Amino acid sequence: MNVQFKGGLILIVLVAALYYVFPTFKAYQSGVDPQTVADKVNLGLDLQGGMYLDIEVESDAAVEEIVRRTRDNLEDLLIDEQVDFIEVRQQQNSLVLEMEPGRKVQLEESPFDRILVQFDETVDGDLVRLSIKPEEAERVRKNSISQALEVLRNRIDGLGISEPSLQQQGENSIVIQLPGLKDRERAIELIGPQAILEFNLVNSDATVNTYNRLTETIKYEETWDKSTNKLLSRRPFVLEKKVLLTGEFIRDARVRFDPQTNQPYVSLSFDSMGSDRFAKITQRYRGRNLAIVLDNKIQSAPVIREAITGGEASISGLFTTEEASDLALVLRSGALPAPISIREERTVGASLGEDSVRQGLMSLLIGSALVLVFMIANYKLAGVFASVSLIFNVVLIISVLGAFGATLTLPGMAGIVLTIGMAVDANVLIFQRILEEMRRTSHPRGAIKEGFDRAFRTILDANVTTLFAALALLQFGTGPIKGFAVTLSIGILASMFTAIVVTRFFFDWIYLRRSSLQSISI
Repeated sequence: MNVQFKGGLILIVLVAALYYVFPTFKAYQSGVDPQTVADKVNLGLDLQGGMYLDIEVESDAAVEEIVRRTRDNLEDLLIDEQVDFIEVRQQQNSLVLEMEPGRKVQLEESPFDRILVQFDETVDGDLVRLSIKPEEAERVRKNSISQALEVLRNRIDGLGISEPSLQQQGENSIVIQLPGLKDRERAIELIGPQAILEFNLVNSDATVNTYNRLTETIKYEETWDKSTNKLLSRRPFVLEKKVLLTGEFIRDARVRFDPQTNQPYVSLSFDSMGSDRFAKITQRYRGRNLAIVLDNKIQSAPVIREAITGGEASISGLFTTEEASDLALVLRSGALPAPISIREERTVGASLGEDSVRQGLMSLLIGSALVLVFMIANYKLAGVFASVSLIFNVVLIISVLGAFGATLTLPGMAGIVLTIGMAVDANVLIFQRILEEMRRTSHPRGAIKEGFDRAFRTILDANVTTLFAALALLQFGTGPIKGFAVTLSIGILASMFTAIVVTRFFFDWIYLRRSSLQSISI
């Protein structure tokens, strides 16, 4: 690799690196909000402030929901198959089917077997108990965590947060970090609701005092004052407990505006199976009120005027445009498989983030300055070469972070400081090899070439083994460990490039181009 090629390569890398570095430093010098820096380098929660949430997923409720759905499906099948039974009731994680006296049903045969594959059956006279299998219950619990992670990630993407972090912690906890978050209330409103959408029939003839508690329930339509956030009214509705349709069949949800009132509403479209079910429901129950229930609160209860075959429905109310948009986002993301509760919430202020940046930069500058002084004092002009390579190394690390969208955290800055020491270590190996060759022979030109060639294998071995350790931390580590591993991995590759290419370029340019070389400053 000749001097011209090395110089051209270094120039290309330097120009690309400075494109990412200069806007970052300029933003900090001008006092720009750190969020704008994320256009080039994403900053973690500890550097730019934001929100930290520790959320518990109530996975046992997911098991109960599976049992509830099975109860509804079994009840429908029994009716379709004209089986004589009294009722199907749920008792936590089991079902009890009460048959008419003397009547039997073969639940292990089609079509019942396909919906009861997760259950064990025991018969006691006219009672059939169906208990969910322990291994199936455990599988549902585990799946509820992974499903909750995916649903929450889809919701948080709607907030426009750069590099949010969502990780499972323990058996039923999810830790969420939202760097640079500005609107805390909106984040809670998006993350918090379970978003279970259900369609139930309204019994307009029943009242709160006369409804059938076995087959019906009371739910409310609430009206809130947006300016004071106070509840203005609660209107009760008597609903049939049987859920006719759920939000699992929603294909899309969008905000639309009523052409007459210009009020926003949420338009729902169902998938093919949901469209068929909705058409049958609206055909069968024409003239009755159909309540749209979200998280046990009635959003609206319109009258079914005619069969709706287009697979579309709407949720209307006194929404603002932002509220309608948030509701549409939540419905598009899907319902959480189980309720969640926020066990811990921390807000990291921007001032704390700025202090962290300032202290991290200070440690970086002090560490770099001490290394530069040591190198120049011990290795003279060669130490200057190493110092320039060291500065190039830091610029290269930050630019790669920006180019690949990696997140810079406080532990990541510690990784950069460690990388500085490792980068100098490579130069020290090279310089010591050159000094050994200088003592053995009187030819500086040969000492330079031999020093770089002999040190290359040692540098490669040392850095590759460290890189393997850093990649293992990156793969299996979480939180601060991963932030440290990111900058360490990038730093190792950058230090190899600067030691082998950049430092060698200066030796070639200053010394090896000379026709007669008597000594070198090292």
